[in-house]
Amino acid sequence: MQASPHSAALTLLAEPDWRARQSAHEARVRAWTDPHQARQARGEKHPVEDFLFEYYRFRPSWLRRWHPGPDVVLLGESAREFLRWPEYHESDGGIALNVAAFEAKRRDSLVWLLGLLRATAERPPMFACFGLHEWAMVYRQTPDEVRHNAWPLRFPPDELARIVEAQPVRCSHFDAFRFFTPPARPLNRLQPERSTVTQLEQRGCLHANMDLYKWAFKLAPFTPAELTADCFALARDIREVDMRASPYDLARLGYPPIGIETPEGRATYETHQRAFADRSQPLRARLIALCARLLAP
Repeated sequence: MQASPHSAALTLLAEPDWRARQSAHEARVRAWTDPHQARQARGEKHPVEDFLFEYYRFRPSWLRRWHPGPDVVLLGESAREFLRWPEYHESDGGIALNVAAFEAKRRDSLVWLLGLLRATAERPPMFACFGLHEWAMVYRQTPDEVRHNAWPLRFPPDELARIVEAQPVRCSHFDAFRFFTPPARPLNRLQPERSTVTQLEQRGCLHANMDLYKWAFKLAPFTPAELTADCFALARDIREVDMRASPYDLARLGYPPIGIETPEGRATYETHQRAFADRSQPLRARLIALCARLLAP
């Protein structure tokens, strides 16, 4: 470590060290990106494994790129390859991200994101939604209207509607709520809007925790690649539980259902929910620290 008069304490990485981190990141991420790209080449779709690439629109090639994050100086002549990105510059005898290159026009969005992350971290989590958001997205739809209609539903439409109507719908996440069918929206105890995201987001929500991956990649290349990958890993595990608790029958893909229509299934869902809430907090804290660093003078 050494201090710079213009930044926080710096970490200097010799080439063998940063190359090792770069290789480890790429190997980790390729276990996710390679199967996705192979399915794309075959024209196949997977409702669990492909979701993060399709919904969040962060290219596999971008996810594979390793970036060290702020205040890390990469030593060695080959570190100059990072100068292909305008956010890097020569610094302290090597190559480093230039935090000052973070666009001024994005600072308002960064302030908003920091407020959202802090509010979500501090707000008590809620564990009573039981994954009904996926059910509300197909509520009172005809089979050809169903979003993932390549996969069968576990119940006929009338029975599915009865299950939704028999339980309180408590979705707090705007980007999930906006996909509710029109008849399902009045059933929700909350009516989230984009303007109320900071007031409603809470870490018991599976989608709020999946979105940590979105916030990580939106700050690229300033986000350490390992943090982006950690957020992806959490989101991937959440997506599996999300779809297992959905009304879709994905058993032949190896995803046995979590029957949230039963007390036992709801208890199982809540157990997963609590575990994800706990896993999300260290990642959220790392993102908070990153946002604060990017906003520092």
